Amino acid sequence: MRIGIVAPPWAPIPPDLYGGIEQAVDNLARGLHRAGHEVLLFATGDSTCPVPRQWLLPVAEGVRMGFSVPEIRHVMAAYEAVSGFDVVHDHSMIGPLYCERYPNLPVVTTIHGPLNEELADIYRRLAARLPLIGISAAQGREAPDIPITKVIHHAVDTDAFSVGPGGDYCLFLGRMSPDKGPQRAIEVARAAGVPLLLAGKMREPWEHLFFEREIAPHLGGDIEYLGEVSFERKVELLGGARATLFPIRWNEPFGLVMLESMACGTPVLSFPEGAAPEVVEHGRTGLLCETEEQMAEAVHSVTALDRTECRAAVDEHFSIARMVDDHVALYEELIGA
Repeated sequence: MRIGIVAPPWAPIPPDLYGGIEQAVDNLARGLHRAGHEVLLFATGDSTCPVPRQWLLPVAEGVRMGFSVPEIRHVMAAYEAVSGFDVVHDHSMIGPLYCERYPNLPVVTTIHGPLNEELADIYRRLAARLPLIGISAAQGREAPDIPITKVIHHAVDTDAFSVGPGGDYCLFLGRMSPDKGPQRAIEVARAAGVPLLLAGKMREPWEHLFFEREIAPHLGGDIEYLGEVSFERKVELLGGARATLFPIRWNEPFGLVMLESMACGTPVLSFPEGAAPEVVEHGRTGLLCETEEQMAEAVHSVTALDRTECRAAVDEHFSIARMVDDHVALYEELIGA
């Protein structure tokens, strides 16, 4: 079928550095193209995803993220480009509103963020007009009255990851934000007496403020912040870690880093919140802990887990082929309806 994919305009596809949504869009576009579908990805001009692409904005608008004008321009041009396609999968925020101008065009959208009060208000209204894809069952529990058409977990391209040997250090990979829990990762590593490497995005003013107040005072010795790393460096770090710490204390909708870690053979230590119990198989691909004290103890016991089993679980449940099949089934239902 002919599938139009509308990406957000805030980062290239795939992202140069941080960008969970953009990475998911890249995986889906590649997978659909590889499966023999005619795909047109409407992104920004600096995108390198190896599928047919069109763009209006020459470079990603990350410095103006959330501004309405660049996104409106991007979306209007995108719908002109994909108006004759069999189905459109829109990953932007404004696109699902603008698509009303194309009443005969089947459109589906993915909810990438948490269904907090603001987003729930938007998607509650959208649900009456177009199908909504959730990225985890946990995501929908925040707003159970919103009808999620289908939950489709993210995936990773396992060809881009290799099982590493593991090592002595633990790894935290994520934004410098209290939601992601780097401060808890430091507490766990200190209690366990193991080195900790932290890597991740720190661009926004509030991220810098959090880092200076909560993270910087604890750096030194066995606790090191590496900054925002490239994809190649990320794979190297994941493969060399004893465990990846994912110490969230909120209802996070997904968390691609868990899949990336498991694809490198590295088990995940997390709390049983958000989508973590849907991703981490306790005792096989990681351990779900109730407290920081339990997680510190798990840092030592996690070495008993088989790293090849972590990779096997990703191949079984979180492959791009599975994700593509799930999406195509939904597209076919939408076109038939």
